[in-house]
Amino acid sequence: MKPLLAAGLLAATVAYAAEPARDVASSATDREAVAVTVYNDDLALVKERRKVDLPAGLTRLSLREVAAQMRPETALLRAASGQPLQLIEQNFDFDLLTPQKLLEKYVGRQVTVIRPHPTTDAERRETATVLAAGQAGLPNAVLRFADRIETGVPGRLAFDSVPANLRDRPTLSVLLDAGGGKQSVELSYLTGGLSWKADYVANLSADGKGLDLNGWVTLTNRSGAGFDNTTLQLVAGTVNRVRPPQAQMAYAMAPAPARARVAEATQEALMDYHLYSFERPTSIADNQTKQLALLSASAVPVRREYLLAGNEYYYRDRYGQIGQKLKPAVFLEFENKGGQLGKPLPAGIVRVYAKDSKGAAQFVGEDRIEHTAKNEKLKLRLGEAFDITAERKQTNYKRIADNVSESSWRIELRNAKDEAVTVRVQEPMPGDWEMIQESQKHTKDSARVASWNVTVPPDGKAVLDYSVRVKW
Repeated sequence: MKPLLAAGLLAATVAYAAEPARDVASSATDREAVAVTVYNDDLALVKERRKVDLPAGLTRLSLREVAAQMRPETALLRAASGQPLQLIEQNFDFDLLTPQKLLEKYVGRQVTVIRPHPTTDAERRETATVLAAGQAGLPNAVLRFADRIETGVPGRLAFDSVPANLRDRPTLSVLLDAGGGKQSVELSYLTGGLSWKADYVANLSADGKGLDLNGWVTLTNRSGAGFDNTTLQLVAGTVNRVRPPQAQMAYAMAPAPARARVAEATQEALMDYHLYSFERPTSIADNQTKQLALLSASAVPVRREYLLAGNEYYYRDRYGQIGQKLKPAVFLEFENKGGQLGKPLPAGIVRVYAKDSKGAAQFVGEDRIEHTAKNEKLKLRLGEAFDITAERKQTNYKRIADNVSESSWRIELRNAKDEAVTVRVQEPMPGDWEMIQESQKHTKDSARVASWNVTVPPDGKAVLDYSVRVKW
């Protein structure tokens, strides 16, 4: 560094150290606008604009009521109007005022002990030095009086003041050089404690061939701050984050049922994620969970599937009766395209309702979906069929070589419904396999899966026989 430049920087530093900073406090009432973008992984970006009156020169601006889970290394303060700000230092004070914290800050300092007189209504006052604060919730503080030492709190304690580094609200303290006058400043930072998830309600039509889908955003705020009249946006997708090796305790910073239709969120692509925006401002109180309408679609075509799935180990050894009264799983399948769908669906839980004979909606199952792009299929597992049962039996087994065997199987499907159903029988096959005999033609779903669509008549049964050779 050149000598003249170094001397100039040193002189500026000395000048700042010599000049006393004036204190200016800003609370949530100074907010002019707030925008919050919430991500899936307990992360949110907060942007707020405040109107402040800054004196000219060195000023310590205390921005109160920021999120208690702020990541202070991400905080950025800039002038939104007026003269630019020269930032010198930032500190995040999240050590909040409580009786225990106040007592801890007074260790080594004097307090006034106030207690009632044993025989009169008068109060007695004594000065004592706090030697130890003890543990929270336990009366084991250690106090030194002029002639003795006592444990516990023998009365009420009176303190001269609140220490400067103990705040009643989370506060970002910024030392800056301002030009003076009223101006708007914009603060942005990342914080934890804000998260969202999607929840969906699907109402099946009476014939079971269509559904009405309503999506809701469930937003939870445990960040330690509330945000009124906020412009809210949500990001769906997995954003990579660098995880710290361990949590730090202090920071020194360098600069349900369907509801009435309402306005829904609009969505747009944001790089490889999707951004959902709500036109109407909303308020997000601290320690609050709220729901906002995400989407609504009606008369979505849906298909029901019954699936009976086997296991690979069936084909490696000799078995008798594999199972009686096996229950096929019930699935609903529909496509995210056309009509009022055809938009990216955030991951969440879909709860499905069907109408009974009186028209009342009854819960029939739920399943979780992952982030689903437009034109993709969704498949929901609702549960197991009550009126459809199956029996699986090995009818023959022959070991041809140490790693080759042939086995024959019979699957009997029974249907107690008054309508025909189609059950998809899906069999995972180990190693290299070859179908050598079957009562109806299979389809090869993949290199290791064979499946059959078996139609079972009403109040009847159907039988599937097949033999397979496997080599592993």
